[in-house]
Amino acid sequence: MLLTVLGCSGSAPGPQAPSSGYLLEADGFALVVELGNGTLAELQAVRDPFTLGGLVFSHLHPDHCADFSALTVWRRWHPSPPCDPHTARLAVHAPKEAPTRFAAAYATDRAERETEILTDTYDFHPLAPGEREIGPFSVTTAEVAHPCDAYGFRFTHRGATLAYTGDTGVCDNMDELAAGVDVLLGEASWTHGSHHPAGVHMSGVELGELATRAKVGRLLITHVAPWTDPNAVLAEARSAYTGPVELVGKGARYDI
Repeated sequence: MLLTVLGCSGSAPGPQAPSSGYLLEADGFALVVELGNGTLAELQAVRDPFTLGGLVFSHLHPDHCADFSALTVWRRWHPSPPCDPHTARLAVHAPKEAPTRFAAAYATDRAERETEILTDTYDFHPLAPGEREIGPFSVTTAEVAHPCDAYGFRFTHRGATLAYTGDTGVCDNMDELAAGVDVLLGEASWTHGSHHPAGVHMSGVELGELATRAKVGRLLITHVAPWTDPNAVLAEARSAYTGPVELVGKGARYDI
């Protein structure tokens, strides 16, 4: 598997830093996981958006899905598409409210919102705990701790494993998803402290502790908010996890 970071800014985009978005490739199949603010531009730099095999969204907060509307414009209004998006609908694996939420974001007025559900362009698959096949990937999905319908994932391909937290506080389901993986791509939105609400995000300490409990091979830190010191988060993670750990950045690529 090849992982390319399209964006990794948490909660909102930062200066020249798109929000969450990741491209996962194997056997010629391209899967985009999250498509937050600014990530479609970064995707175009490395891959034709028409060549995607599927999309996965952990949850429907804008920093993880705002560019879905831009992708819809791309697929519907490109003057010379290589395929008809109405007959080659793109698979979208997302929380069950995605069709109506994405239609509301794309539509220009109330009448259009009431009729536009985008199923002429996309093939929606609601997320649920369990396993599914997406292209060459075996994907395990579990609910995680966030103030909305939210999921974490474990991607497996030819024995290689990648776990992705999405947005979550500390929870048992994420421990199970991450157990023994080669790489954990995990969010740490803030530094550790009692003033943070539970069940929303993890600190650097909590992410490092998760990596240690799960005995992961490598930890990649993502989703650090623009107002948070990333080096402080990195230091926290290193205090709780002794394996290889680094902050991801836009454009970074990882062989898994």
